[in-house]
Amino acid sequence: MSTFSLPASSSYKALLQHHSHARTWQLRELFKQDPDRFSRFSVEAAGLFLDYSKNIIDAETLSLLCGLAREARVEAQRDAMFTGARINVTENRAVLHTALRRPRHDRLPLDGEDAVAQVHDVLDRIAGFSERVRSGEWRGHDGREITDIVNIGIGGSYLGPKMACQALRPFAHARLTMHFVSNVDGHDLDALLPQLDPARTLFIVASKTFTTSETMTNAQSARAWMLRGMAEGDLARHFVAVSTNLEAVTRFGIAPENMFPFWDWVGGRYSVWSAIGLPLALSIGIEGFHAFLAGAHEMDTHFREAPLERNLPVLLGLIGIWNRNFLGSDSISIAPYHQDLALFPGYLQQLEMESNGKRVHIDGAPLENATCPVIWGDTGTNGQHAYFQLLHQGTDIVPTDFIAVLKPAHALPHHHERLLANCFAQSEAFMRGKTADEVRAEMQAQNLPADEIAKLIPHRTFPGNRPSTTILLDELTPATLGALIALYEHKVFVQGAIWGINSFDQWGVELGKVLAKNIEAELTGQPDPARHDSSTNGLIARARRCAGHNA
Repeated sequence: MSTFSLPASSSYKALLQHHSHARTWQLRELFKQDPDRFSRFSVEAAGLFLDYSKNIIDAETLSLLCGLAREARVEAQRDAMFTGARINVTENRAVLHTALRRPRHDRLPLDGEDAVAQVHDVLDRIAGFSERVRSGEWRGHDGREITDIVNIGIGGSYLGPKMACQALRPFAHARLTMHFVSNVDGHDLDALLPQLDPARTLFIVASKTFTTSETMTNAQSARAWMLRGMAEGDLARHFVAVSTNLEAVTRFGIAPENMFPFWDWVGGRYSVWSAIGLPLALSIGIEGFHAFLAGAHEMDTHFREAPLERNLPVLLGLIGIWNRNFLGSDSISIAPYHQDLALFPGYLQQLEMESNGKRVHIDGAPLENATCPVIWGDTGTNGQHAYFQLLHQGTDIVPTDFIAVLKPAHALPHHHERLLANCFAQSEAFMRGKTADEVRAEMQAQNLPADEIAKLIPHRTFPGNRPSTTILLDELTPATLGALIALYEHKVFVQGAIWGINSFDQWGVELGKVLAKNIEAELTGQPDPARHDSSTNGLIARARRCAGHNA
């Protein structure tokens, strides 16, 4: 268990002192003073290039931040995670999503068994099943090929597979269309079902316990819809499960051999590499899925072996610590300049905020320092025309991660150059801004009257000095997507280690679930006003009246 306390550490105090003069720095001047700034503050590995030169740092900042990581024992904690130590102390579990992408020849003893061998046993089953579906050997109950695959899950069982399938759209099987249902709101499933032919549809029900309320509600409704046109015995051709509850899966009508398991050392938001990634394997094929795992493993190896000063996840995490705990930024904008990465900001919301949205130290004591900032964003030029106004001229300074792909997967002329130009220009604009003198000269060149110039200067001035980081991929492939996701996973780990929190539980999700069960019963049964406050009682009563129940 970590005993490190960020505010009490000598590195933190040194950084505070350093910050007292760093807060006056201007990025424009830092670039003028150091012609080699870009090369000194950039690094690449596993197919990714990280430019962090547009952050408000210098060589001393970086040195002090790496000292902080060492004082927090990030390296030792990292090694403990990779070797299977039970670092998730509140649930007494190992944290081994990295084992899911280790090569077959590796070995990792865990509780008397080889975790890597277990992983590859399941991967082999996924390979066989996905090949049967993709080749057309697996058919629906009437003998026709499957054309539509619907993944029913929520949280990590939904966000990861959906994001990855969309990101790797150019690699998708031509016959198969992937769909994802997560929301217990019936409008989600209701909008999809009319688009499907039941006889050519395969449902994947992803729930470790096969009891998750939202997932099982959707699964039961999908099952009832299928039974309108087929017998119960036919369901086995149209449903498979990702779960560990064999009894419940069999009772549902899914054949035992069509249940793909995973393990309690795989957290939901880290599970896309496991059988939860079955939709991705079906979409891009098992070779593509193995490349996806291999890209992540390459980033794992870099994270384990590279010195802190040249380590992509460590640097990304430390820059985030600097921006959050010293420069006071309370949110980060994620700006992927690639339409197929449209779901990546939402994926990172769960990865980062569910992991590090904590208020107590790993030993249970309240924290004295801020932890995870709010993660938000949208794709490239769409975001520019929605909220970049705030990023440029708003009262809050929001660091931004720009993510761009240098080679497009399309052949449309002119699009990609304009996309990249926008990406690079925005990061430059955040850094440079536009001074009052520059605005004045610009308007004078347009022969505007002096009084109008004076009036407009405050509105057209950009303060600049807005930090950003740029991540470049040569191409968006299964391997580089795997490396990109792993980069952010390890960033989360680094920050959690420095903040002294457990990044691998999520107790904050549970309270609302428990209360919802009580309220659900009261919406149709007997209300219990003594159980709730007046607001909750009033909302329940209003919903009951609207549904035709007695208030």
